[in-house]
Amino acid sequence: MDRQYYKQYYSLEREHWWFVVRSALIRQCLHMNLPANRNLRILNIGIATGATSHMLEYFGTVTSSEYDHETCSFVKEELGMQVIQASITDLPFEDDFFDLVCAFDVIEHVEEDAIGVVEMKRVCKTDGFIAITVPADMALWSQHDVINHHFRRYTLTEINELMKKTGLFASYVSYFNSILYPPVLLVRKLKNIFTRHKKPSSDFDMLLPGWINNILKWIFSIEKIWFGKKKVPFGVSLMWLGQKK
Repeated sequence: MDRQYYKQYYSLEREHWWFVVRSALIRQCLHMNLPANRNLRILNIGIATGATSHMLEYFGTVTSSEYDHETCSFVKEELGMQVIQASITDLPFEDDFFDLVCAFDVIEHVEEDAIGVVEMKRVCKTDGFIAITVPADMALWSQHDVINHHFRRYTLTEINELMKKTGLFASYVSYFNSILYPPVLLVRKLKNIFTRHKKPSSDFDMLLPGWINNILKWIFSIEKIWFGKKKVPFGVSLMWLGQKK
């Protein structure tokens, strides 16, 4: 992939309605559920072009890691951000080192997702926190998942069972992007029917006019009213936040 692709993705992470509001919801949830200490030692796994690492700096000192070598090069050379090239299934960090370990939309890309969660737990301190987001509901499976190399989408029960098997205890678990679930489901079902013989494309490939992007951002942002406090029974994505005991 060339530098132009990464520049486009950099803008996408900072302007597209889904990325912008997801980041705001994650920050709100962490703010509500983490201890008041704002000097945490944080590991952010799978940073892409770094937007979530910048968001996490509010809570402490962030160590960033990314699996893709070319993405690491872009982040280092173009943005001046320090990033360690590593896989979530083999993290090059000491045991019991971080106060908060994050992987936002990462483990769905890993065939052996349990190994990745075990590694997150290993590098997390006792009484430290682990935060993940994942795509939800296999009913939403589409070309977007195929082109982004997802192995699965999760239900709340599945993500809870995965974390419990690893010995992690939930503080807050909820679906999100719930208001827009019906239109997202409809669009993906229609795309599955009418584009099944075409080259797979990502939802993010659709160029939205600014006014539509702003409307979707506003609608998605309504979820700030309850996210981090109340649980929602359905949505396009899931967030799990818990502790290592």
